[in-house]
Amino acid sequence: MEFPIVPNRTGMVFFDTLKIYLDPEDSAERAALVQTGVLKRMVRLNQAVRAAGIPVFFPMADHRQDGKDFAPHVADAPFHNPPGQGPWKTIPPPVRGGTRGAEVIDELTPNPDDYFIKKHRWSSFFQTHLELSLRTASIDTLILSGGAVEVGVASTAYAARDRDFNLIIARDACTACFEAANAAFMDLVFPAFARVMTVEQIIAAIAK
Repeated sequence: MEFPIVPNRTGMVFFDTLKIYLDPEDSAERAALVQTGVLKRMVRLNQAVRAAGIPVFFPMADHRQDGKDFAPHVADAPFHNPPGQGPWKTIPPPVRGGTRGAEVIDELTPNPDDYFIKKHRWSSFFQTHLELSLRTASIDTLILSGGAVEVGVASTAYAARDRDFNLIIARDACTACFEAANAAFMDLVFPAFARVMTVEQIIAAIAK
């Protein structure tokens, strides 16, 4: 296969795969999420990369309890709401460090050998040790999964591109606030600087 995924040069990045988003306490929200199949595909991808020896990175939102590490912006829409009602001042994200919601979901079997990247803005690279950890591990290719696509996944993808990493976006193992935005990024934006692949295509491309 041309351009195979080489395990010892690749890192698996699960962006904001946190309980507040992917294991909500509300049973109806949880059931709706399970119904999409995205969790099952994330688990499948996680099992495959770990079996191949690919290191796993968890960029994780981590905000102060009092919200004082948040700087509001003037924008056309409140967080996770469609534009057209604003402008508004943006509000702090819901994740608070040290709470259940800030933990990685159990389904991805986080373990002490994984990389836990505490972040305070959308990009996984902004003022974190992610790039240093990738460089010292001789990684030049990232597989990216998580959510939301139009928020931190896109921000992290652009930052990875500007740091000259090869990038693979897991099309069916990402969440989005809006399906139209998800389709636009996956079909029109990401292909300009990344490979957009399904979980099964990614697994098939991992060099044996």
